[in-house]
Amino acid sequence: MCELLKQQGITDDAVLKAMGAVRRHWFLDSALDALAYEDRALKIGADQTISRPSTVAMQSQLLCVESGMKVLEIGTGSGYQAAVLSKMGAKVFSIERQKELFDHTRPLLAELGCRVRCFLGDGYQGLTEVDQAPFDRIIVTCGAREMPEALMAQLKVGGIMVIPIGGDDTQEMLRFTKTGEGRGEWEKEEFGRYSFVPMLDGRQMH
Repeated sequence: MCELLKQQGITDDAVLKAMGAVRRHWFLDSALDALAYEDRALKIGADQTISRPSTVAMQSQLLCVESGMKVLEIGTGSGYQAAVLSKMGAKVFSIERQKELFDHTRPLLAELGCRVRCFLGDGYQGLTEVDQAPFDRIIVTCGAREMPEALMAQLKVGGIMVIPIGGDDTQEMLRFTKTGEGRGEWEKEEFGRYSFVPMLDGRQMH
């Protein structure tokens, strides 16, 4: 899988090592073991999916994570992306709105020894339950229709947010580097079209 990732433009050694160490089948139903290492999204429950390995690797590379950084993830999902970031040495805080996924993934990540603190909440609002902001990095693993201002407010100046923004079917992968505390004080870069499940507001308790 890592050789394929190299062919797809993944050059960050830390990302490649983490992708090689974190086994994707850990985060899937055993019935999908035969498909676990194909570069395709797979269903995980609650009408959600686990992202393609190439997408997880690309978002991780764009994030430019260094060991010890505080990273806020929006959309815990299966826990695969969070586990990769944890393996890279990040202190990961992850928000999931679907209780079904939260109840499954939180103990799984703990069992795997991942340094991830999981929260059930509204990703559009960021992490408001504990005083951890500002974050060095923010990663959004679902498709937003627009920039969530609350998330940008929780990113430190000089920090990076990687987020897909667009419609329900396809989005543009964007990287924002925050340059100041005022509204609109960021630099934006574009990295091609992707397809994510939509980012929804609110918290699903059932």
